[in-house]
Amino acid sequence: MASSSRTATAFEGLKLHITEVRNVFGPAWLVMMADVDAASVITAMQSGASYKYGLVLILLVLIMPLYFIMEVAGRVGAATRKGLGELVRENFSKRLALIISLPMAVTDFLSYVAEYAAMAVGLKLVGIPPIVSLPIIYAIHILVVFKQEYAKAEKYLLVVSLVLLLAYIFFMTKGMSLPYHSLIPSKIDKDFLFLVAANVGAVVMPFMLFYQTSATAKKGYHSVTGTRTETLIGAIFSEIIMVAIVFASVGLGRNIAISDNSSLSDAILNVGGTYAPYVFAIGLVAAGFLGLVVISLAGSWGVVEALNLKGNTWFKIYIAESLPAVVLVFFFHDLIGLVLTLMVALIFVLIGPVIAMGLLAQNKMLMGKHALGAFDRIAFWGSVVVVVACGLLAFV
Repeated sequence: MASSSRTATAFEGLKLHITEVRNVFGPAWLVMMADVDAASVITAMQSGASYKYGLVLILLVLIMPLYFIMEVAGRVGAATRKGLGELVRENFSKRLALIISLPMAVTDFLSYVAEYAAMAVGLKLVGIPPIVSLPIIYAIHILVVFKQEYAKAEKYLLVVSLVLLLAYIFFMTKGMSLPYHSLIPSKIDKDFLFLVAANVGAVVMPFMLFYQTSATAKKGYHSVTGTRTETLIGAIFSEIIMVAIVFASVGLGRNIAISDNSSLSDAILNVGGTYAPYVFAIGLVAAGFLGLVVISLAGSWGVVEALNLKGNTWFKIYIAESLPAVVLVFFFHDLIGLVLTLMVALIFVLIGPVIAMGLLAQNKMLMGKHALGAFDRIAFWGSVVVVVACGLLAFV
Protein backbone atom coordinates (compact mmCIF):
# COMPACT_ATOMS: atom_id res chain seq x y z
CA MET A 1 0.00 0.00 0.00
CA ALA A 2 2.81 2.39 0.90
CA SER A 3 4.54 1.67 -2.40
CA SER A 4 1.30 2.24 -4.30
CA SER A 5 0.76 5.52 -2.45
CA ARG A 6 4.29 6.71 -3.27
CA THR A 7 3.77 5.80 -6.93
CA ALA A 8 0.49 7.72 -7.04
CA THR A 9 2.13 10.72 -5.38
CA ALA A 10 5.03 10.62 -7.85
CA PHE A 11 2.59 10.37 -10.75
CA GLU A 12 0.63 13.36 -9.53
CA GLY A 13 3.87 15.28 -9.12
CA LEU A 14 4.86 14.42 -12.68
CA LYS A 15 1.46 15.58 -13.99
CA LEU A 16 1.85 18.86 -12.10
CA HIS A 17 5.35 19.34 -13.52
CA ILE A 18 4.13 18.68 -17.07
CA THR A 19 1.29 21.17 -16.56
CA GLU A 20 3.72 23.82 -15.30
CA VAL A 21 6.02 23.28 -18.30
CA ARG A 22 3.05 23.42 -20.69
CA ASN A 23 1.90 26.68 -19.10
CA VAL A 24 5.20 28.29 -20.05
CA PHE A 25 4.00 28.15 -23.64
CA GLY A 26 0.62 29.81 -23.54
CA PRO A 27 -0.86 33.31 -23.95
CA ALA A 28 2.24 35.27 -22.91
CA TRP A 29 4.54 33.19 -25.14
CA LEU A 30 2.17 33.59 -28.10
CA VAL A 31 1.77 37.32 -27.67
CA MET A 32 5.55 37.71 -27.45
CA MET A 33 6.02 35.71 -30.65
CA ALA A 34 3.18 37.67 -32.28
CA ASP A 35 5.10 40.78 -31.20
CA VAL A 36 7.64 39.72 -33.82
CA ASP A 37 4.96 40.11 -36.47
CA ALA A 38 5.56 41.07 -40.09
CA ALA A 39 5.66 44.77 -39.23
CA SER A 40 8.31 44.17 -36.54
CA VAL A 41 10.32 41.96 -38.92
CA ILE A 42 10.35 44.74 -41.52
CA THR A 43 11.38 47.28 -38.85
CA ALA A 44 14.28 45.05 -37.78
CA MET A 45 15.28 44.48 -41.42
CA GLN A 46 15.43 48.21 -42.06
CA SER A 47 17.43 48.67 -38.83
CA GLY A 48 20.06 46.13 -39.86
CA ALA A 49 20.23 47.27 -43.47
CA SER A 50 20.59 50.94 -42.53
CA TYR A 51 22.72 50.88 -39.35
CA LYS A 52 24.28 47.39 -39.26
CA TYR A 53 24.53 46.32 -35.59
CA GLY A 54 24.01 49.86 -34.31
CA LEU A 55 20.56 49.11 -32.84
CA VAL A 56 21.34 45.68 -31.34
CA LEU A 57 22.10 46.95 -27.82
CA ILE A 58 18.90 49.01 -27.83
CA LEU A 59 16.88 45.92 -28.84
CA LEU A 60 18.38 43.92 -25.97
CA VAL A 61 17.68 46.70 -23.46
CA LEU A 62 14.05 46.68 -24.63
CA ILE A 63 13.64 43.26 -23.00
CA MET A 64 13.19 45.08 -19.67
CA PRO A 65 10.27 47.42 -20.50
CA LEU A 66 8.68 44.63 -22.57
CA TYR A 67 8.78 42.29 -19.58
CA PHE A 68 7.71 44.81 -16.93
CA ILE A 69 4.71 46.04 -18.94
CA MET A 70 3.52 42.66 -20.21
CA GLU A 71 4.03 40.98 -16.82
CA VAL A 72 1.40 43.36 -15.48
CA ALA A 73 -0.95 42.45 -18.35
CA GLY A 74 -0.63 38.76 -17.49
CA ARG A 75 -0.96 39.47 -13.78
CA VAL A 76 -4.21 41.39 -14.28
CA GLY A 77 -5.69 38.60 -16.42
CA ALA A 78 -4.64 35.86 -14.00
CA ALA A 79 -5.78 37.65 -10.86
CA THR A 80 -9.17 38.89 -12.13
CA ARG A 81 -10.07 36.25 -14.78
CA LYS A 82 -11.27 39.13 -16.96
CA GLY A 83 -10.05 40.91 -20.08
CA LEU A 84 -8.77 44.49 -20.14
CA GLY A 85 -11.79 45.91 -22.00
CA GLU A 86 -14.20 44.36 -19.50
CA LEU A 87 -12.17 45.57 -16.50
CA VAL A 88 -11.99 49.14 -17.79
CA ARG A 89 -15.74 49.14 -18.47
CA GLU A 90 -16.57 47.80 -15.00
CA ASN A 91 -14.08 49.85 -12.98
CA PHE A 92 -14.06 53.13 -14.92
CA SER A 93 -16.74 53.57 -17.58
CA LYS A 94 -18.07 52.18 -20.85
CA ARG A 95 -17.00 55.40 -22.56
CA LEU A 96 -13.38 55.01 -21.44
CA ALA A 97 -13.41 51.37 -22.54
CA LEU A 98 -14.45 52.51 -26.02
CA ILE A 99 -11.89 55.33 -26.04
CA ILE A 100 -9.02 52.92 -25.45
CA SER A 101 -10.41 50.18 -27.70
CA LEU A 102 -11.35 52.08 -30.86
CA PRO A 103 -7.94 53.67 -31.60
CA MET A 104 -6.47 50.19 -31.25
CA ALA A 105 -8.95 48.95 -33.84
CA VAL A 106 -7.83 51.69 -36.27
CA THR A 107 -4.13 50.89 -35.89
CA ASP A 108 -4.94 47.19 -35.98
CA PHE A 109 -6.35 47.71 -39.46
CA LEU A 110 -3.02 49.12 -40.63
CA SER A 111 -1.32 46.15 -38.95
CA TYR A 112 -3.54 43.79 -40.97
CA VAL A 113 -2.41 45.52 -44.15
CA ALA A 114 1.23 45.00 -43.12
CA GLU A 115 0.66 41.35 -42.14
CA TYR A 116 -1.13 40.45 -45.38
CA ALA A 117 1.36 42.39 -47.50
CA ALA A 118 4.36 40.75 -45.87
CA MET A 119 2.84 37.27 -46.21
CA ALA A 120 2.11 37.99 -49.86
CA VAL A 121 5.76 38.99 -50.32
CA GLY A 122 6.96 35.82 -48.57
CA LEU A 123 4.80 33.50 -50.64
CA LYS A 124 5.63 35.35 -53.85
CA LEU A 125 9.30 34.56 -53.13
CA VAL A 126 8.43 30.87 -53.55
CA GLY A 127 6.29 31.44 -56.63
CA ILE A 128 2.75 31.85 -55.23
CA PRO A 129 1.07 35.07 -56.49
CA PRO A 130 -0.91 37.28 -54.06
CA ILE A 131 -4.19 36.72 -55.94
CA VAL A 132 -3.91 33.07 -54.86
CA SER A 133 -2.16 33.35 -51.49
CA LEU A 134 -4.17 36.10 -49.80
CA PRO A 135 -7.65 34.51 -50.02
CA ILE A 136 -6.19 31.20 -48.75
CA ILE A 137 -4.45 32.94 -45.82
CA TYR A 138 -7.66 34.77 -44.91
CA ALA A 139 -9.66 31.51 -44.95
CA ILE A 140 -7.10 29.64 -42.81
CA HIS A 141 -6.99 32.47 -40.27
CA ILE A 142 -10.77 32.03 -39.83
CA LEU A 143 -10.63 28.23 -39.65
CA VAL A 144 -8.02 28.30 -36.86
CA VAL A 145 -10.58 29.65 -34.40
CA PHE A 146 -13.82 28.43 -36.02
CA LYS A 147 -15.99 26.68 -33.39
CA GLN A 148 -13.00 26.07 -31.14
CA GLU A 149 -12.23 26.90 -27.54
CA TYR A 150 -9.24 29.17 -27.07
CA ALA A 151 -7.11 26.35 -25.64
CA LYS A 152 -7.55 24.31 -28.83
CA ALA A 153 -6.77 27.20 -31.16
CA GLU A 154 -3.72 27.97 -29.04
CA LYS A 155 -2.14 24.61 -29.96
CA TYR A 156 -2.10 25.52 -33.66
CA LEU A 157 -0.64 28.94 -32.90
CA LEU A 158 2.12 27.38 -30.78
CA VAL A 159 3.22 25.34 -33.81
CA VAL A 160 3.34 28.52 -35.90
CA SER A 161 5.41 30.24 -33.20
CA LEU A 162 7.92 27.36 -33.26
CA VAL A 163 8.27 27.66 -37.05
CA LEU A 164 8.86 31.40 -36.64
CA LEU A 165 11.53 30.83 -33.98
CA LEU A 166 13.44 28.20 -35.99
CA ALA A 167 13.36 30.26 -39.19
CA TYR A 168 14.98 33.29 -37.58
CA ILE A 169 17.49 31.25 -35.58
CA PHE A 170 18.63 30.07 -39.02
CA PHE A 171 19.08 33.66 -40.11
CA MET A 172 20.91 34.56 -36.91
CA THR A 173 23.54 31.91 -37.63
CA LYS A 174 23.89 33.21 -41.18
CA GLY A 175 24.09 36.81 -40.04
CA MET A 176 26.78 36.05 -37.44
CA SER A 177 28.99 34.64 -40.20
CA LEU A 178 29.08 38.05 -41.89
CA PRO A 179 31.92 40.54 -41.23
CA TYR A 180 31.71 42.01 -37.73
CA HIS A 181 30.26 45.48 -37.31
CA SER A 182 30.47 47.67 -34.23
CA LEU A 183 27.59 47.64 -31.77
CA ILE A 184 28.06 51.40 -31.49
CA PRO A 185 26.15 53.26 -34.23
CA SER A 186 28.41 55.01 -36.71
CA LYS A 187 26.20 58.11 -36.55
CA ILE A 188 23.14 59.25 -34.67
CA ASP A 189 21.01 61.26 -37.05
CA LYS A 190 17.30 61.90 -37.50
CA ASP A 191 16.79 58.63 -39.38
CA PHE A 192 18.52 56.69 -36.60
CA LEU A 193 16.29 58.25 -33.93
CA PHE A 194 13.23 57.50 -36.04
CA LEU A 195 14.26 53.83 -36.22
CA VAL A 196 14.79 53.79 -32.46
CA ALA A 197 11.24 55.09 -32.03
CA ALA A 198 9.94 52.51 -34.54
CA ASN A 199 11.66 49.65 -32.69
CA VAL A 200 10.26 50.87 -29.36
CA GLY A 201 6.82 51.05 -30.96
CA ALA A 202 7.29 47.47 -32.14
CA VAL A 203 8.21 46.18 -28.68
CA VAL A 204 4.88 46.82 -26.88
CA MET A 205 1.82 47.23 -29.07
CA PRO A 206 -1.73 47.96 -27.84
CA PHE A 207 -3.16 44.64 -29.05
CA MET A 208 -0.68 42.82 -26.80
CA LEU A 209 -2.26 44.21 -23.62
CA PHE A 210 -5.76 43.20 -24.67
CA TYR A 211 -4.68 39.78 -25.90
CA GLN A 212 -2.61 38.78 -22.89
CA THR A 213 -5.18 39.80 -20.28
CA SER A 214 -8.08 38.16 -22.13
CA ALA A 215 -6.24 35.00 -23.22
CA THR A 216 -4.77 34.50 -19.73
CA ALA A 217 -8.25 34.87 -18.24
CA LYS A 218 -9.74 32.44 -20.76
CA LYS A 219 -7.00 29.89 -20.13
CA GLY A 220 -7.69 30.11 -16.39
CA TYR A 221 -4.25 30.33 -14.83
CA HIS A 222 -4.32 29.52 -11.13
CA SER A 223 -1.22 31.52 -10.25
CA VAL A 224 0.47 34.71 -11.31
CA THR A 225 3.84 32.92 -11.14
CA GLY A 226 3.12 30.97 -14.32
CA THR A 227 2.34 34.10 -16.32
CA ARG A 228 5.42 35.86 -14.94
CA THR A 229 7.78 33.04 -15.98
CA GLU A 230 6.14 32.73 -19.39
CA THR A 231 6.36 36.48 -19.98
CA LEU A 232 10.06 36.62 -19.10
CA ILE A 233 10.96 33.73 -21.41
CA GLY A 234 8.84 35.19 -24.22
CA ALA A 235 10.34 38.68 -23.80
CA ILE A 236 13.89 37.35 -24.05
CA PHE A 237 13.19 35.19 -27.09
CA SER A 238 11.20 37.83 -28.96
CA GLU A 239 14.03 40.34 -28.73
CA ILE A 240 16.61 37.68 -29.64
CA ILE A 241 14.60 37.04 -32.80
CA MET A 242 14.62 40.78 -33.56
CA VAL A 243 18.41 40.80 -33.11
CA ALA A 244 18.65 37.75 -35.39
CA ILE A 245 16.78 39.62 -38.11
CA VAL A 246 19.09 42.63 -37.69
CA PHE A 247 22.14 40.35 -38.02
CA ALA A 248 20.77 38.79 -41.17
CA SER A 249 19.85 42.15 -42.72
CA VAL A 250 23.21 43.92 -42.61
CA GLY A 251 24.02 42.71 -46.11
CA LEU A 252 20.72 43.64 -47.72
CA GLY A 253 21.61 47.22 -48.58
CA ARG A 254 20.33 50.42 -47.01
CA ASN A 255 17.16 50.73 -49.11
CA ILE A 256 15.19 47.47 -48.92
CA ALA A 257 12.82 47.14 -51.86
CA ILE A 258 10.48 44.65 -50.23
CA SER A 259 7.92 45.16 -53.00
CA ASP A 260 10.55 44.09 -55.57
CA ASN A 261 10.70 40.34 -55.06
CA SER A 262 13.58 39.69 -57.43
CA SER A 263 15.96 42.17 -55.77
CA LEU A 264 14.89 41.08 -52.28
CA SER A 265 15.36 37.42 -53.18
CA ASP A 266 18.82 38.14 -54.62
CA ALA A 267 19.85 40.08 -51.52
CA ILE A 268 18.69 37.31 -49.18
CA LEU A 269 20.40 34.73 -51.39
CA ASN A 270 23.69 36.61 -51.09
CA VAL A 271 23.39 36.79 -47.30
CA GLY A 272 22.15 33.30 -46.45
CA GLY A 273 22.84 30.99 -49.37
CA THR A 274 20.69 28.82 -51.64
CA TYR A 275 17.88 28.00 -49.24
CA ALA A 276 17.76 31.38 -47.48
CA PRO A 277 14.91 32.88 -49.58
CA TYR A 278 12.73 29.85 -48.76
CA VAL A 279 13.52 29.99 -45.04
CA PHE A 280 12.93 33.75 -45.09
CA ALA A 281 9.58 33.20 -46.82
CA ILE A 282 8.56 30.64 -44.19
CA GLY A 283 9.59 32.94 -41.35
CA LEU A 284 7.83 35.96 -42.83
CA VAL A 285 4.60 34.02 -43.44
CA ALA A 286 4.72 32.52 -39.92
CA ALA A 287 5.31 35.97 -38.39
CA GLY A 288 2.53 37.54 -40.43
CA PHE A 289 0.05 34.76 -39.77
CA LEU A 290 0.67 34.61 -36.02
CA GLY A 291 0.39 38.38 -35.82
CA LEU A 292 -2.79 38.35 -37.91
CA VAL A 293 -4.58 35.81 -35.69
CA VAL A 294 -3.44 37.27 -32.36
CA ILE A 295 -4.22 40.87 -33.36
CA SER A 296 -7.63 39.77 -34.72
CA LEU A 297 -8.43 37.99 -31.46
CA ALA A 298 -7.25 40.94 -29.36
CA GLY A 299 -9.28 43.39 -31.44
CA SER A 300 -12.48 41.35 -31.37
CA TRP A 301 -12.18 40.56 -27.65
CA GLY A 302 -11.43 44.22 -26.84
CA VAL A 303 -14.50 45.56 -28.67
CA VAL A 304 -16.83 42.86 -27.28
CA GLU A 305 -15.61 43.43 -23.72
CA ALA A 306 -15.84 47.22 -24.02
CA LEU A 307 -19.44 47.06 -25.33
CA ASN A 308 -20.44 44.10 -23.12
CA LEU A 309 -21.61 42.12 -26.15
CA LYS A 310 -22.50 38.45 -25.77
CA GLY A 311 -22.62 35.24 -27.79
CA ASN A 312 -20.46 34.77 -30.85
CA THR A 313 -20.30 38.49 -31.67
CA TRP A 314 -16.54 38.37 -31.20
CA PHE A 315 -16.28 35.83 -34.04
CA LYS A 316 -18.31 38.01 -36.40
CA ILE A 317 -15.95 40.90 -35.66
CA TYR A 318 -12.97 38.58 -36.09
CA ILE A 319 -14.21 37.59 -39.57
CA ALA A 320 -14.98 41.13 -40.71
CA GLU A 321 -12.20 43.26 -39.25
CA SER A 322 -9.27 42.16 -41.45
CA LEU A 323 -11.18 41.47 -44.68
CA PRO A 324 -10.81 45.00 -46.16
CA ALA A 325 -7.05 44.79 -45.60
CA VAL A 326 -6.84 41.79 -47.94
CA VAL A 327 -8.10 43.98 -50.79
CA LEU A 328 -6.19 47.10 -49.78
CA VAL A 329 -2.84 45.30 -49.87
CA PHE A 330 -2.94 45.32 -53.68
CA PHE A 331 -2.82 49.14 -53.63
CA PHE A 332 0.15 49.58 -51.23
CA HIS A 333 3.67 49.70 -52.65
CA ASP A 334 5.77 51.55 -50.03
CA LEU A 335 5.34 48.91 -47.33
CA ILE A 336 8.53 49.97 -45.51
CA GLY A 337 7.38 53.57 -45.08
CA LEU A 338 3.91 52.49 -44.01
CA VAL A 339 5.18 50.02 -41.42
CA LEU A 340 7.77 52.33 -39.82
CA THR A 341 5.23 55.14 -39.48
CA LEU A 342 2.74 52.68 -38.00
CA MET A 343 5.26 51.50 -35.40
CA VAL A 344 5.80 55.06 -34.16
CA ALA A 345 2.05 55.78 -34.11
CA LEU A 346 1.42 52.70 -31.95
CA ILE A 347 3.39 54.23 -29.08
CA PHE A 348 0.81 56.98 -28.69
CA VAL A 349 -2.17 54.63 -29.14
CA LEU A 350 -0.64 52.56 -26.31
CA ILE A 351 -0.83 55.39 -23.77
CA GLY A 352 -4.55 55.05 -22.92
CA PRO A 353 -4.75 51.27 -22.38
CA VAL A 354 -1.39 51.01 -20.59
CA ILE A 355 -2.31 53.74 -18.08
CA ALA A 356 -5.71 52.12 -17.44
CA MET A 357 -4.03 48.74 -16.96
CA GLY A 358 -1.50 50.20 -14.51
CA LEU A 359 -4.24 51.79 -12.42
CA LEU A 360 -6.18 48.52 -12.36
CA ALA A 361 -3.07 46.59 -11.31
CA GLN A 362 -2.56 48.95 -8.35
CA ASN A 363 -6.13 48.49 -7.12
CA LYS A 364 -5.83 46.28 -4.02
CA MET A 365 -9.59 45.67 -3.83
CA LEU A 366 -9.51 44.31 -7.37
CA MET A 367 -6.14 42.55 -7.37
CA GLY A 368 -5.86 41.45 -3.73
CA LYS A 369 -2.38 40.11 -2.92
CA HIS A 370 -1.38 40.46 -6.57
CA ALA A 371 -1.66 44.26 -6.58
CA LEU A 372 1.53 46.02 -7.67
CA GLY A 373 4.05 46.53 -4.88
CA ALA A 374 6.49 49.45 -4.63
CA PHE A 375 9.16 47.90 -6.89
CA ASP A 376 6.55 46.71 -9.40
CA ARG A 377 5.06 50.19 -9.65
CA ILE A 378 8.45 51.80 -10.23
CA ALA A 379 9.38 49.19 -12.86
CA PHE A 380 6.03 49.43 -14.64
CA TRP A 381 5.56 53.19 -14.72
CA GLY A 382 9.25 53.74 -15.44
CA SER A 383 8.94 51.42 -18.45
CA VAL A 384 5.86 53.29 -19.67
CA VAL A 385 7.67 56.64 -19.42
CA VAL A 386 10.68 55.27 -21.32
CA VAL A 387 8.50 53.86 -24.11
CA VAL A 388 6.53 57.09 -24.57
CA ALA A 389 9.67 59.25 -24.35
CA CYS A 390 11.31 57.16 -27.08
CA GLY A 391 8.26 57.75 -29.26
CA LEU A 392 8.93 61.46 -29.05
CA LEU A 393 12.35 60.85 -30.63
CA ALA A 394 10.56 60.52 -33.98
CA PHE A 395 9.82 64.26 -33.80
CA VAL A 396 13.34 65.39 -32.84
